[in-house]
Amino acid sequence: MTEPLPAPIAAFDIFPDRSAQAVAEDRPRPVPAEGARWRWLHFDRTDPGFAAWSRDNLPAAARSGLLQAETRPQVDRVGDGLLVNLRGMNFNPGQHVDDMVALRLWVADGLVVTTRQRRIFAFDSLRADVVAGNAAPTPGAFLARIADMLTARIETASAEREDQTDAIEEKLLDDRPDATGTGELEMSRLARSVIKLRRYIAPQRDAISRLMILECPMIDEEARDHLRQVASRTTRLVEELDNIRDRLASLRAHADSLNAARLAHNGFVLSVVAAIFLPLGFFTGLFGVNVAGMPGTAWPWSFAALTVGMGTLGAGLWLWFRWLKWF
Repeated sequence: MTEPLPAPIAAFDIFPDRSAQAVAEDRPRPVPAEGARWRWLHFDRTDPGFAAWSRDNLPAAARSGLLQAETRPQVDRVGDGLLVNLRGMNFNPGQHVDDMVALRLWVADGLVVTTRQRRIFAFDSLRADVVAGNAAPTPGAFLARIADMLTARIETASAEREDQTDAIEEKLLDDRPDATGTGELEMSRLARSVIKLRRYIAPQRDAISRLMILECPMIDEEARDHLRQVASRTTRLVEELDNIRDRLASLRAHADSLNAARLAHNGFVLSVVAAIFLPLGFFTGLFGVNVAGMPGTAWPWSFAALTVGMGTLGAGLWLWFRWLKWF
């Protein structure tokens, strides 16, 4: 049975002058063409042809990592190569932006193999750079550029969430602090989004930091400096997300205290009303008891007197509670 041919999403040979040439081979070899410095092959992880191609052309550990369904950001040294898992923002239509997409890379001398399942829009920019003759000169520089592009998009998402937190804070503390449910739904959604982002960005920070210090021939000093900058930005991202999470927790606590105070006030008002009407109910019940005849039935002004008396008692109780500063 003939094995299915791989269908790479992108396949380029990169030359020393940063120009690129598309790979036209039916079964791309894991080595660059003559005169090229390195080769980039980008596949859909679910492509049946890629599974067969990777079995024949990659180390078993690299193949397993590139085909793995669930990943977390990490870096593993496999022989002379690097197996790298990163995450990027999800800009696919109909999907949540914070449901981050996985990117898997195998980086070796003269070869970079990348796989994804859902589309990663950062690769559109990478491919445009390659086609425009501005490809990364080395596999290490390519890796640093990918990390940079992914981080830039995460920074934009983090800034948007910080702006949303500012808006919720202004609404809760300045605009209508007494409004029931002010910003609570937005807070819940935003907190969930921040938690989902931080879940992957924190280990991604550790992975990029490890790349920065890893002794590896594919990562030259220029790429290492670039990775150092990206690691610093990723660390700052984690700190920003922690700050947003803490602010949202504080706002949630403030909203809960406002709701508790509002409920306590409403309960107190009801208690005062009950305290006023309790004696009134007692007297109306007493005068309505039909035992040996109702009192006052022989006097035509009895109902008026009872009404005035009840009104006076109610007003007196209200004034007394006001004097006690109960409300």
